[in-house]
Amino acid sequence: MKVLSIAMASMVWASARAFTPLSPTISRHALLAGGNHLVISKNLLSMSSTKEAASESETAVKKKIRTRRILSGVQPTGALHLGNYLGAIRQWVDMQDKEFMPYTDEDGVEIRTENYFCVVDLHAITMPHDPNELQESTLASAALYLAAGIDPSKSKVFVQSHVPAHTEMAWLLNCITPMNWLERMIQFKDKAKKQGTESVGVGLFTYPILMAADILLYKADRVPVGEDQRQHLELARDIVRRFNDMYCKGNAFKKRCKAASIPTFPTFIEPEAMIVKEGARIMSLSDGTSKMSKSDPKDASRINVLDPPKVIRDKIKRCKTDIFEGIEWDNPERPEATNLLSIYAAVQPDRTKEDITKEVKDLSWGDFKPKLADAIIAHLEPIQKKYAEVRGDEEYLTKVLKDGADSANEIASQTLTSAKVAMGFTRPT
Repeated sequence: MKVLSIAMASMVWASARAFTPLSPTISRHALLAGGNHLVISKNLLSMSSTKEAASESETAVKKKIRTRRILSGVQPTGALHLGNYLGAIRQWVDMQDKEFMPYTDEDGVEIRTENYFCVVDLHAITMPHDPNELQESTLASAALYLAAGIDPSKSKVFVQSHVPAHTEMAWLLNCITPMNWLERMIQFKDKAKKQGTESVGVGLFTYPILMAADILLYKADRVPVGEDQRQHLELARDIVRRFNDMYCKGNAFKKRCKAASIPTFPTFIEPEAMIVKEGARIMSLSDGTSKMSKSDPKDASRINVLDPPKVIRDKIKRCKTDIFEGIEWDNPERPEATNLLSIYAAVQPDRTKEDITKEVKDLSWGDFKPKLADAIIAHLEPIQKKYAEVRGDEEYLTKVLKDGADSANEIASQTLTSAKVAMGFTRPT
């Protein structure tokens, strides 16, 4: 699972009656996300003026408004599993519900949040894929976002390939990125070794640049990443420095910006890494030291969100455990015990770790596994029911995705235009 996580900021001035951006400048930034998924948050600091009567004259009063924009995405390859859901999608839902209503911080700044969640289908084709399966898994992933609690009235959901700026920006960045930077990417080496170098497409080699484009389109300044994605973030930082040094300096750059009526600050912000939320990693049912993964050829290694109850019970019954007595957390010699207890706790979010430990510490695996299966089934049942409803209403799902893509296009196209102006492209008339 890949996850894009970004925080960004720009300054806009607007009147109290109409928020019309004029001259953006960089400000504070923030973000939330985790694991391999991609999450982006943007802060827009706005100043609005209101009029107050003071005696017989009016005094303009400025009010600060900061809007956080958060975007995250998961690959649609294969079925979404429990790790995707608990490590990314459920965190999006929590973020969406907690941050939806505007509030005023201790400095008197009004905080507003906008959420964008995408299905990153362009990343899914870097490995061999079935066209029919990609189409279905893309729609299934979007439907699962909604079924899991993403609310279209609070968040925008869209498909990555429906926003052309992602691929166009990736090409621009491809053309300025030295080959040897990509040759250092560990994930390419690992995947190429599994596939065989003769059958690996160029897209697998360059997909870190597409990931950089995803991040930089939204002017991220901080990106929550797992260790397996940290190298890709460093690549994005290198690309920012190279691009800004090559194209965003001197009077010629300022003249191009002025002619295009856009700000003259550097096109991209250099992103910083953020620590991901603890407990977001769900490990394989076959190996407690490896992440639960859609790419694992053994379906028994994962719980898919849409697995029926019988399948879930069979997978839990056969999952790897150990020979120790009792069940405990955080014993380095018992990774499977820690993983299964983490799953048990994750699907019962209202319970404490201490409460669960007290319940299971003296149980055998034969006693614990049915409890774990029951808890997973109970947690996934309402999601599976909602999923069936969403997939049964094609018109509704299509509208949700179109509304999301329209909104995302508006944001991404602004950054793309700035990049093209910086590079010297002519603008259509």
